[in-house]
Amino acid sequence: MKPSQVKIKNKRANFDYEIGETFTAGMVLTGTEIKSIREGRASLADSYCLVENGEVWVKGMHIAEYFYGTYNNHATRRDRKLLLNKKEIAKIEKLSADPGFTIVPIRVFISDRGYAKIVIGIGRGKKQYDKRQSIKERDDKRMLDRLMKK
Repeated sequence: MKPSQVKIKNKRANFDYEIGETFTAGMVLTGTEIKSIREGRASLADSYCLVENGEVWVKGMHIAEYFYGTYNNHATRRDRKLLLNKKEIAKIEKLSADPGFTIVPIRVFISDRGYAKIVIGIGRGKKQYDKRQSIKERDDKRMLDRLMKK
């Protein structure tokens, strides 16, 4: 099986948060949801994760309706359960309980075995001056790449 080309990223995650530890989790999906993800029709914008009753959930993740889904189609922004083991859930809950930390979805991809996986990270919100520094570093890198091509 060839590696999947589906890589859905949360572009705001690295800009708005300093990502510390990351975890890879499976997702509980319906048939039409996985088909839409395989087409690359999903978005992590405005999504977040939280721990409720010993389970991790991703909220606000948009997966577009599958074109051939008929009446069996899914709700586009429903809450989706993430599959992690108990030790990982306990660690995530402990790290995110500290003030200023949150659980941020970073990217969605299809594994080698064909399963949809999501990478989540524990992030601390950046201040305004940190964001300006990130923009400056990105612009400097872009300028350096342009000079190297010439």
